[in-house]
Amino acid sequence: MFPLRETMFLEIRGFRFCSCARMLAALVFILLCIRPGHGQTCTEGFAYDRRARQCIDVDECRTLPDACRGDMRCVNQNGGYLCIPRTLYNQPYRPEIPAQPEPAYPDQSAGFPETYLPALPGGGRSQEPSYPRVRNTAQCILGYTPAEDGTCDDIDECETNSHHCNPTQVCINTAGGYTCSCTEGYWLIGGQCQDIDECRYGYCQQLCANVPGSYSCSCNPGFILNPDSRTCQDVDECEDEPCTHGCFNTYGSFMCNCDEGFELAADGTSCIDLDECSFSEFLCQHSCVNTPGSFSCICPLGYYVFEDGRSCEDINECDTGNNTCTTAQVCFNFQGGHTCLDPLQCHSPYVEVSDNQCMCSAENPACRDKPFTILYRHMDLSSGRSVPADIFQMQATTRYPGAFYIFQIKTGNEGREFYMRQTSNVSATLVLSRPIKGPREVVLDLEMVTVNNVINFRGSSIIRLTIFVSEHPF
Repeated sequence: MFPLRETMFLEIRGFRFCSCARMLAALVFILLCIRPGHGQTCTEGFAYDRRARQCIDVDECRTLPDACRGDMRCVNQNGGYLCIPRTLYNQPYRPEIPAQPEPAYPDQSAGFPETYLPALPGGGRSQEPSYPRVRNTAQCILGYTPAEDGTCDDIDECETNSHHCNPTQVCINTAGGYTCSCTEGYWLIGGQCQDIDECRYGYCQQLCANVPGSYSCSCNPGFILNPDSRTCQDVDECEDEPCTHGCFNTYGSFMCNCDEGFELAADGTSCIDLDECSFSEFLCQHSCVNTPGSFSCICPLGYYVFEDGRSCEDINECDTGNNTCTTAQVCFNFQGGHTCLDPLQCHSPYVEVSDNQCMCSAENPACRDKPFTILYRHMDLSSGRSVPADIFQMQATTRYPGAFYIFQIKTGNEGREFYMRQTSNVSATLVLSRPIKGPREVVLDLEMVTVNNVINFRGSSIIRLTIFVSEHPF
């Protein structure tokens, strides 16, 4: 045996460390090397490499100043280091080629014949004995075992179950020792391998489910998992044409839209017709008819739909010729219809003086208490017209000195819908005072009384006004 001086050794996981002041410094260094990197903790003798993302061995012989004392030599090991006497090995430590001990020779005084000494080339004898050398058993350091060929074989502590890893750890054999590690998906905490919750560290882009030693990623509805099994990509749902009309793809979903005149149904994909006519009763001037995706306005008989598509315009049957009047009749158009006026017939004692005027001569005794003239006029009026409204004006055409004029409604105003408002000494206006509904025909006799006190004269003239009230307010 070689002298190891008075140095003591401490066995930790199959390695020998020098029990000295530097031993304490080594342990402190090893503890400092056990630091987390991205949530990873390494066992003693290893440090976490962020680039390689794994634990790598720490070369204590380089990082620790004067790791071994005196003539002890530092030999780095995977997960630790050895202090070996320099007299034990005079070359770098190689377990597979252990140093050979000096051969032991027997004492010549024991009586061995000289013939065992080999002859030298000059005829002399060698000083070394000629008997076979005795091979001693190789001296192997901790972690190795002698082999039959005199070398040292590594002891597989993991195979022989001579390691000290706890049940949650995995034993990894190394040259001259072993290390305790954790399988992928676990890390070492308090000497125990505990599952890494990858979901806490954002391993998945969207949904994450942690499982012992691993994790599983999934995606929200509207996304599919990429080949990297971590990130998600949007699904273009519009490619499957889920909408009745139009489709707009969004991030993680889609939206359906409808053509004009339709609205989205409760299912969010189909479209139903929009009843525009239900929105307002004023959409059309007369009547609204709903159609798929739109609407149309219709007008009553005697009207046509104007260019705006909503209002009604009167058809002038007298201009278009679409009437039933004879050549002897006169066609009179009013809102929504027309009428055929017969030729004027003046009843006795009146005589016709023009196409629309009858006169009763003052020389005729029968005309004494009758209006001097009757003038026939026609007009149309929309049903429900707002009131008050000035609708007709009359005035004296002949003025006499010292005369004044009185205007009044003589007949036809039984419902009190009208009244006369005198606007000057010689004129007056017929005013609609109450709404009037059609269809209706109103005949009013508007009388103008002429009074002349100078010559003691009193006479009157009549305008017989026929008003055709339309059925509709347009």
